[in-house]
Amino acid sequence: MKKAIIIGASSGIGKELAITLAKNGYEVGLMARRIELLEVLKNEIPTKTHVGHIDLSKVPEAIEKIKNMIQAMQGVDLVVINSGTGFLNPELDWSKEQQTLDVNVYGFCAIAGEVYKFFAKEGQGHVVGISSIGALRGNPIAPAYNASKAFMSNYLEGLRKKAFQEKFPIVVSDIKPGFVDTEMAKGEGKFWVATPQKAAEQIYSAIHKQKQHAYITHRWRLISWILKLMPNWLYQRVG
Repeated sequence: MKKAIIIGASSGIGKELAITLAKNGYEVGLMARRIELLEVLKNEIPTKTHVGHIDLSKVPEAIEKIKNMIQAMQGVDLVVINSGTGFLNPELDWSKEQQTLDVNVYGFCAIAGEVYKFFAKEGQGHVVGISSIGALRGNPIAPAYNASKAFMSNYLEGLRKKAFQEKFPIVVSDIKPGFVDTEMAKGEGKFWVATPQKAAEQIYSAIHKQKQHAYITHRWRLISWILKLMPNWLYQRVG
């Protein structure tokens, strides 16, 4: 039986992905800040399940907790880093920007690096980071959020190149969702909003196919092309 850890499994995409992985025969480790929700989720999962608290904003503690979960599960094949936070912050309130960076940059970086080192020692594994379509361009009302997602994508690319050059069969996947109907979907003008269930199904498919990149849902690839090709003078005037 394959084993997976989902960080940020208490709700939304992480919760549905945990259920989907279990349906496909995975033993799962559920990790998040809201451990009471994980205990409820555990009862919905048919396969062997482990529950652990983690707060990515507390980096040294988070590193120890991911190590402990891996040890409790006697190794894992897949780690999905889904935890993230963000705010609509046109006022540039530093406390909100800092919270975003603490989780999406420092916390993510620490856990992704620790997981990579474990898989390098084992000789194989699969690291998945849930970034965002927002990683592609800056956002005037959520500048730290989009910038933090760009950091995630760049860091994952660095790990992917590191695995290639070190000749380790470690798969590194960058998953970029568009709008998904979760607590994180903030702001006006949302379109192509996917359910968490549909998002989880497509993410599982990307994991199963060991894709390096995936847009969720698939139609968001079209938006990615537009964003990448749009000249700065036009992008600055849009929205």
